[in-house]
Amino acid sequence: MEGANVFEILAEPNRRRILDLLRARPRSVGELVEQSSLSQPGISKHLRILREAGLVEVSPVAQKHMYKLCAEPLAEIAHWLEPYRPFWSDKLDALVRHLDEEE
Repeated sequence: MEGANVFEILAEPNRRRILDLLRARPRSVGELVEQSSLSQPGISKHLRILREAGLVEVSPVAQKHMYKLCAEPLAEIAHWLEPYRPFWSDKLDALVRHLDEEE
């Protein structure tokens, strides 16, 4: 995925699932395999792509490689979404008003 941007990388659902798991705490490849439907080679492939994009870091701990989330590259997505936040806020405010009226 050379030259891929964060959007392209996160378009893959398994990669998003890996990031969701790493959000809670660093994990080994084995833990990620246990928490997913992918094989060890499949997890390793996705971790390599995430690592190359700067979304995860790896560090050796005893006999394991521990992966942790690096959220900084997600700023690209947050920046892109910023103009859409008022739309969501308006819709959520309208929903709250509607629910309050029903009570």
